Amino acid sequence: MVKIPELLAPGGTLDAFKTAILYGADAIYAGLPGFSMRARAKITVDEVKAGIDFAHEHGKKVYLAFNLFAHDRDYENMPRVSDILNYLRPDALIVSDPGIMMWVRENHPDIPIHVSTQANICSASTVKFWQHAGAVQCVLAREVSHNEFKSIRQQCPDIGLEIFVHGAMCMSYSGRCLLSNFITGRPSNRGACAQLCRWKYDVILREHDTGIEMPIEEDNRGAYIMNSKDLCLMPVLKEVIESGPDSLKIEGRNRSEYYVGSVVRAYRNALDAYAADPKHFDPKSFMDDLNVLESRGYTKAFFDGVLPSDAHDYDRTRSVSDWHAAGVITKVDNEYITLELRNEIKAGDTIHFILPRTPDKLSVVLDEIINAKNGEKLPKLSAGQNNSLLIPLSKIPQEYMNKMVPFVLAYKHK
Repeated sequence: MVKIPELLAPGGTLDAFKTAILYGADAIYAGLPGFSMRARAKITVDEVKAGIDFAHEHGKKVYLAFNLFAHDRDYENMPRVSDILNYLRPDALIVSDPGIMMWVRENHPDIPIHVSTQANICSASTVKFWQHAGAVQCVLAREVSHNEFKSIRQQCPDIGLEIFVHGAMCMSYSGRCLLSNFITGRPSNRGACAQLCRWKYDVILREHDTGIEMPIEEDNRGAYIMNSKDLCLMPVLKEVIESGPDSLKIEGRNRSEYYVGSVVRAYRNALDAYAADPKHFDPKSFMDDLNVLESRGYTKAFFDGVLPSDAHDYDRTRSVSDWHAAGVITKVDNEYITLELRNEIKAGDTIHFILPRTPDKLSVVLDEIINAKNGEKLPKLSAGQNNSLLIPLSKIPQEYMNKMVPFVLAYKHK
């Protein structure tokens, strides 16, 4: 019998943290400002603590990203790090720096260690090295092909192996990029990447003191020469599951709760469908759920070994989806659902609820817009300043009432 791998989701904010658990994640990974790859993380220590408590109440795990490459000056902060770890009590630490790993083993030997994708693990020999050093799980580099993974799995049967299945791809080698540091001073390895790979570029030829501009023409390919599409392994999820990974990772600690919940729901439903009937598993309906998300388009990236020719979008850097987030339910009372807006809603719009714990879809036409702040009826209502609208419960079929809880997401056509 094939083991169903853990579904691991990002928790960049407390709301995203809770949403991921509500929508079916088995575990969450989160980071702290200054101590992980997300230097600009929007979540505080106390919010991470609240998220960990919430996860543990639901029988889920939390892994804390501690995957910076440390300078000597960073070790001056280690007493404070110890205090934070003792306060948070995560289920594991995700590290990439051998020095940090040694520090964890010496100072917190009770906390399991996972090795980050930043360590660029591409071989069974490297997995064995980290296992010998004390790791219980390794996050393989995105550059590892499916066949390579199967070989690593066969050679390393007694350690956890984690792979990315969905999210942004980096033009550099597993996130080791100098462009952002060099041009903007924002270090990519500290999570402050300015994503210069998404910019438009011209080429300038310089001879002595003269400069000759050589623009990259906006032909049928455009000028987004380094714009990678987003990773998505849903079309090959059956093969992924049967190759034996222990954890499937969704990228996105800087993403919204709408994105996190939607992606988690799609993969949760897909994993459950495979478990129920592996022989007849079909990813199409779950792929349809992912296609409504804002993305740069999808690619299997290095799954087949050689990067396919369609792995980049040379025409644009904006989303290819015709849909966007409508809002998030924040309250349910005896009469109304309160929907906090993420984009403008107009009278007559149809919004689609993304329900947890079911593949069912629910659509509601808003005949009128009721401002939640004062009950005023409006032709439209914009997002921002916590603007919310009221949806009468009478519009919700009875069988879905128990699913109308806070953090339920909604989307609409642009």
